[in-house]
Amino acid sequence: MTTSIAYRIPGRARDLGELVVRRVLPAGRHQSVGPFLFFDHMGPVDFPSGAGIDVRPHPHIGLATVTYLFEGAIRHHDSLGNDQEIIPGDVNWMTAGRGIAHAERTPADKRASGWRLHGIQTWVALPLADEKCEPSFAHHAASTLPLIRGDGYQLRIIAGRAFGQEAPVKVHSPTLYVAAEMHAGAQFTLAAEYPQQAVYVASGSVTIDGNVLEMGVLAVLEPGVAVQIAASEASQVMLLGGAPIDGPRTIWWNFVASDPALIEAAKADWREERFDPVPGDDERIPLPEA
Repeated sequence: MTTSIAYRIPGRARDLGELVVRRVLPAGRHQSVGPFLFFDHMGPVDFPSGAGIDVRPHPHIGLATVTYLFEGAIRHHDSLGNDQEIIPGDVNWMTAGRGIAHAERTPADKRASGWRLHGIQTWVALPLADEKCEPSFAHHAASTLPLIRGDGYQLRIIAGRAFGQEAPVKVHSPTLYVAAEMHAGAQFTLAAEYPQQAVYVASGSVTIDGNVLEMGVLAVLEPGVAVQIAASEASQVMLLGGAPIDGPRTIWWNFVASDPALIEAAKADWREERFDPVPGDDERIPLPEA
């Protein structure tokens, strides 16, 4: 059988302390797909009453962080003063630029009652012209994002343009980012709109032009080929990609840069507490030794 899948990247387990994620990108020589250079699949995981996640304040440069949830809630709090809870279907898009710090914690009501977390966290590389831009944060409620309904499926445009619709999220380069919810037997066609495109199964399983794609695997598609995606069972699927990054990037901890000197400067700034603090949150993750 001929395939429209160029290669597959299985998620690798990474223990973050409070939960284990599937890390899909970066993966060896495959650093990115379009502008996406980091992709973590969180959960699904059930937390008992009193438990949750507490990602203490930490810094970023040179990227945008994107959080999208299927289940649960996360409270974002950053050094610009933004304090925003995200729930399923919403988008939190934080542009780090020259530098920002933020914390991600479980909201108090979820922690009190016991809860379930399932979602995707990604990093998007900023183009060279924007990697030192002013930091910013934007929240977009699910109701503001384009939603395309078909026979047994719906497509939520998270960021960028796809299927003739464009999300309100400000992106810095051509971007494909879509969440698809599919009933068993549903199918749709993904056009070859961007130079780099990929499909990730967050739950269930699908076929791509008849080739099986299991949960937890990213299928990077052959360029220039439209594909038919069909659900073998009820499935949650992410479509991602866009224009390739305009040059290689160095990733060290939470820092991304085209010039390693920018990362060395960010290390020193975090170590010496020169990043603006997150208001009301006195904790911080120390700079790693390596």
